[in-house]
Amino acid sequence: MKREGQPPPGPRMPAGDAVPPMGNAVAWLGEASDGELTERSFALRHGGRAVPGVLWSGAGQAGRPAVLLGHGGSGDKRSERQLRVARWLAGQAGLAVVAIDGPYHGDRVPAPLSPAEYQQLIVDEGIDRVTARMTEDWLAVVGALAALGLVDGGNVSVCGMSMGARFGLPVAAALGPRLRCAVFGKFGLRESELLHPGLCAPELTLTAARAIDAPVLFHVQWDDEIFPRDGQFELFSAFAAADKRLIARSGPHAETHPDDVAAWQRQLAGPAGR
Repeated sequence: MKREGQPPPGPRMPAGDAVPPMGNAVAWLGEASDGELTERSFALRHGGRAVPGVLWSGAGQAGRPAVLLGHGGSGDKRSERQLRVARWLAGQAGLAVVAIDGPYHGDRVPAPLSPAEYQQLIVDEGIDRVTARMTEDWLAVVGALAALGLVDGGNVSVCGMSMGARFGLPVAAALGPRLRCAVFGKFGLRESELLHPGLCAPELTLTAARAIDAPVLFHVQWDDEIFPRDGQFELFSAFAAADKRLIARSGPHAETHPDDVAAWQRQLAGPAGR
């Protein structure tokens, strides 16, 4: 998939999910603050690997409701749109925003991989196994940050487009009653020939969607060349949420209108922001 934007330089992890030396479960790798917003890079030691992530929060705020922000294919936790959305949610909505790198993305690999390369690695490992690993990583990060009093682990939202939705849906389902709301899109039950066929796992996606009963906002790019429109509509229908909304915008997969990003942010900010 098309890369959404080159991230600013940031601390890099050792290659291959190697575990850096650390005395605690969370190793803080860097911090930047403008007096109102703090951005902290970290690595969580979990399951024999290091999970690279970033936490954004307002100055002096702790234990705030959390938003888990999943990036798209060929992006990473600090891609351009990730940064804009995270900073708005942390600064304007007062939320604690967390992002981690997806499988074979960002600081989980020594250098960026092409779509064909990372898709093949995911297929070789097995999409079910990779999905389970990503879900475990997300839940472990929430648990660790909650234990430190940095996020409210019982009040969590999930946001992800494309690959962020692929791996975000099972996380949202696994959160159960802790899930406050979700924003997904640019993803469906069927995929075009532009993706490796081994990535398609409709039953895995359906199982997750049917377990999500918190409010959902679902975004469809009407001319999406990667995820056919009918498969996206079927996914939307599968959500168990009584409060679910669909928004659609003309254009291909990689296009995103600023008004739609604003709608995602209002959903995640809560009823007062809608």
